[in-house]
Amino acid sequence: MCNESMAELSWAEQCRIIGDAGYEGVEIAAFTLVKQGVREIGPAGRKEMISAMKNAGLKCVGLHWLLAPPPKGLHFTTPDVAVRRKSVAYLDDLIDLCCDLGGSYMIFGSPKQRNTQGITVEQGKKYFAEGLASVADHAQRCNVKILVEPLGRRTTDVVNTMAEAMELVRRVDHPAIEGMFDFNNTPDETEPFDVLIRKHFDHIYHIHVQEQGGKHLGTGTAVNDYVKTFQTLKDLRYDKWVSLEVFDFSPGGKTIAEESMAILQRIEGKLV
Repeated sequence: MCNESMAELSWAEQCRIIGDAGYEGVEIAAFTLVKQGVREIGPAGRKEMISAMKNAGLKCVGLHWLLAPPPKGLHFTTPDVAVRRKSVAYLDDLIDLCCDLGGSYMIFGSPKQRNTQGITVEQGKKYFAEGLASVADHAQRCNVKILVEPLGRRTTDVVNTMAEAMELVRRVDHPAIEGMFDFNNTPDETEPFDVLIRKHFDHIYHIHVQEQGGKHLGTGTAVNDYVKTFQTLKDLRYDKWVSLEVFDFSPGGKTIAEESMAILQRIEGKLV
């Protein structure tokens, strides 16, 4: 489960709620834990985070919302070379944090930090690929994969579909750069979820799940609508993380965690 719905709580309390609800891992939005950047979480702080996860029976899945502020001013596809370099350097810092916490995946969404800024979409993709390529060896040494997350055009204009994400992955052509699937970030897709999963399965290393529209599971029709997709994942022997990520935090982290887990269990119960 992603942690940002409980950002007002201590890290230990976030972990306890997630663990008590039955989840096995926590996916971390690093911006919720820092004031200026992840380097302020020193060795002692990282050990404390690991202890809190272990005490709650959790593993670190990895990181997401990679370039969301703080720190301010990061942008991965800007024509400003200095800003791109600063953003790449921060991605290196995030790789180190992910590695230190025992995480394996970094989900690159961050829509506002990958929009075009007076350049073409193709140029934006070029900068995106170059930035990923420049950190790929570091990620591989740390046993971390950076996963390109396709996002709808309502949030960004660079990489909106699974096909575009796979194109970027192929352009970088490095084992540390792969893709993922998010149930909610599919408004520009023209094929059913299960078809997308089958078509791109070899490059899907992570799943984000929530109701369509971004609310927690149980507030919509996912309990029925997602069964075919999860059956496809089971048939294909998907053995990686499925992580709950929501965008409406108003019910509170505990309710979000518990009600969503109940729906995930109901979906699992329908699989053959």
